[in-house]
Amino acid sequence: MAYGVNVAKFYIFAPAMLLTILKSKLHRVRVTEANINYVGSITIDEDLMDAASLLENEKVQVLNVSNGERLETYVIKGKRGSGIICLNGPAARKAIVDDLVIVISYALMTPEEAKKYEPVLVYPDSTTNKLK
Repeated sequence: MAYGVNVAKFYIFAPAMLLTILKSKLHRVRVTEANINYVGSITIDEDLMDAASLLENEKVQVLNVSNGERLETYVIKGKRGSGIICLNGPAARKAIVDDLVIVISYALMTPEEAKKYEPVLVYPDSTTNKLK
């Protein structure tokens, strides 16, 4: 016992370790708009969101292939079938129209869950952002 706490019992109730694992990825989509005057976020075509299992307001990381910038923001649902990829607010300073970006989402999982999980990888046409 340490300070009146049974150490063996304490570890029984300790939370499981969680790992941050790739959940899904939109690979090399083209930025169609950058709107500095919007509140913030990235607007993504709803077809692309569905294909990549992205939810509105979900936190994502955006990696700009064209200039090396990286940022974190959240997803806003864009018009289905439009191909829109729009960086909004401060994120608009990190990309220009026609830059190629990778949009990544992550999930917290136990090591056991992570070993079994298969991420959703989406490779749309990088010119039109349409699903192939």
